[in-house]
Formats: sequence, structure tokens, C-alpha cells
Amino acid sequence: MAKITPFKGLRPRKDLAAQVATLPYDVCSVAEAREYKNDPFNFYHVTRSEIDLPANIDVHKPIVYEQAAENLNEMIEKGVFIKDQEPCYYIYRLIWKGRSQTGLVCASSIEDYNKGIIKKHEFTRPEKELDRINHIKATHAQTGVVFLAYKDVPSIDEIIENWKSNHEPEYDFTSEDGVQHTFWVINNYGIVSNITDLFDDKVPATYIADGHHRAASAAKVAEDYAEQGLHINGDESFNYFLTCIFPDNQVKILDYNRVVKDLNGLSKAEFMEKLKSDFTVNLAEKAVLPGKPEEFGLYIDHQWYQLNTRNDSFKKDTIGSLDVSILQDNILTKILNINDPRTDTRVEFVGGIRGLEALEKKVDSGEMAAAFSCHPVSLKQLFQVADSGEVMPPKSTWFEPKTRDGLIIHLI
Repeated sequence: MAKITPFKGLRPRKDLAAQVATLPYDVCSVAEAREYKNDPFNFYHVTRSEIDLPANIDVHKPIVYEQAAENLNEMIEKGVFIKDQEPCYYIYRLIWKGRSQTGLVCASSIEDYNKGIIKKHEFTRPEKELDRINHIKATHAQTGVVFLAYKDVPSIDEIIENWKSNHEPEYDFTSEDGVQHTFWVINNYGIVSNITDLFDDKVPATYIADGHHRAASAAKVAEDYAEQGLHINGDESFNYFLTCIFPDNQVKILDYNRVVKDLNGLSKAEFMEKLKSDFTVNLAEKAVLPGKPEEFGLYIDHQWYQLNTRNDSFKKDTIGSLDVSILQDNILTKILNINDPRTDTRVEFVGGIRGLEALEKKVDSGEMAAAFSCHPVSLKQLFQVADSGEVMPPKSTWFEPKTRDGLIIHLI
């Protein structure tokens, strides 16, 4: 069963929360982060500390992590961040485009991660793990929230909704991307204990939705500290990592689309003809946002087409039946010879948050030869993949809205 624990969160002063909060470090480029260089309260000074160093700096140099630690310590000394005096849970609600989702911010067990109680659906890359390992060790903090999901438990929902209804939020602001962020502090010992017990009794597993590298890095840090003899009873703060856990009935996955730079030497006519072996191909009058599984949109030569998968053309197993797998196997690999989307520079990925217009723009500009729109993976499919111990193809899921960094920090 899921083991979670409250913690003494390091949080921004109430009047500074909106100014401190930033997008997760891994969805913001260095150039975008540098736009906030002159704002002393912005959390990119911690998560993208290279903005305070020369523009040509190698972002993986030790000085970058040292700068992050220095910046965080300075913000603490100046009272930008204040640590809660007692272990708390936190409620984090995000509202975007009229849709609301509420999660519980807590510390989740590294032991659960290692045992598979916290389930994964993606591979991680060693270089990205090492980056966050170095950041955690330098700052002695987990600054990025791992987004987990779990199968809804009504009794947990009831506690959270009651707290929201009967307590004023600590933070409540709307970020520049139109997402409303509302944050409550649960500091009642009895309620905190009840939540802990409910997860231990009623939640058999949690699932990483977003943040595989952050979770893996926290686990590696805990392993390293244990090897150094710092692990005594398992309750040390480094044996837990910062998470926000959302019930599955409040989580939405957006489409994650593909664009390709060339047609592998084929003419448009030859490419379209090859598609017909595995798909029915029909001209579309407008942009195609697939409304059901096994349906795709294709944008090429200023024109949209709708592709419907032939039933006998794909594997019916957990992974093979995913739309992103059908696209990879039947088009990217079979026709375009793009065998490894992790390393092949001929394919790029475009999150559904950017809309179909972003696909059209890339093709119309000549940067890309064709674009493919996909039906989103469902949370049920994600759970099935994770439960099976398998992994999805890269860039299968895009979650929106995203939690903000800087609203809560877990010190280790």
C-alpha cells in the first residue's frame, strides 16, 4: 500500500507566491528562463541557476549547482521562503480552461518507488537523472514536484473537499498562462494522521504521470546516502520525495503529436500510397483532432487528411494497441525508417497544449515535411502499461495544467 508522510514544507511568503512560482525546469528553455533574470524572487534562480552565469556556460558544470544552492540559501536568509514548524500536508488545486483538478502534496516513499508500489511507464535517461541528482545534493532540497495519480478513493476526496470548503487558501493566484493556482495547508494533526492511514489502507499503488527523472534522481540520492551510512531507520527525509497525488477522475492527458523532417526519399504520392496498406486515407475539410482511438490526422502540403487504422494492421497487446505505437510502427518505422524516436533527429514532438496550428506552422514553413495528430493516451491505458511493468513509447503523454515549482520545497 502507498506510504506517504507529511513534512515541514519550505514555502514562499504569501505576498510573493505568484512572483516566485515558475513552470517546471524541464519545460522551460534557458532563453525563456533568462527573461526573469532581473526578478530576484523568481524560482528559476534555483531551478535554472545558469541564468545567473555567463551565457555560454555548460549547464552541467558544478558551478551551476553551486549557484542554485547559493541562490536558494540567499532567498531563505532574506525571508522569501519560510519553513513550516510542524509536518503538514498541502492541497493544490489547478483550474485551467474551466477544468479543475485537486491533488495532495506530500512526501512519497522511496522504498515504494524501489518496490514498484509507485509505478512507472517511461524509461529515464542517465544524463537527465544526473542533472537532478547534482541539483538535489547541492541544494539539499527537492525543488520539483513529481505528479502522481491514483485510483480515486471517495473518503480521501471527502477530507480534501471539506478542508477546502472550511479553510482559507494560503495562496490563490492566476499565472500568465491562465492557470489558477490555489494552495491550502493542512496543519491539523488528526486530519494529517487520517490521510496517512487512508493511503496506507486504501491506495495499493500510485502512478507517475509526470516527473520520472525527478523520481529516479531522488531514489539515486537516497541510495547514495544509504551507502554513506546516513540511513538509520528509513524515516530520514531523503528516503521520501516531493509529490502531488491526484485522483484519476480529475486528471486529463492531452495529445502528444509528431512532425517529421522528410519522407525518406519518397514523393508525396508514393508516401500516400504506402499509407493505404495500413490505413484508410480521406481528405479532410479542416484540421483533424482525432476523436477516437486508432484515428490520426495527417498534415502535408497545406492539406489535412484523416487516417483510420485498419483493424488487422497492429498488435493487440498493451503496448502495440496504443495510438502512439500504431503511428510509430506503421508509419515512422515502416515507411519513414525512423526506428528510434529517442535519438533520430528526423522526428520531433509537439505537445497538444500548442494546438494543431503549431503543426501546420512547422510544415507550412518548410521546417517539416509532414505532421501527425494523435488521439491522447487514456489514464486507463497508462495504468495498464504501468501495472504490466512495461513502458510506453517516448513522448506518449502530455499532462496539463502543470504544477508550479517554488510553491513548496522538500528539504533533505
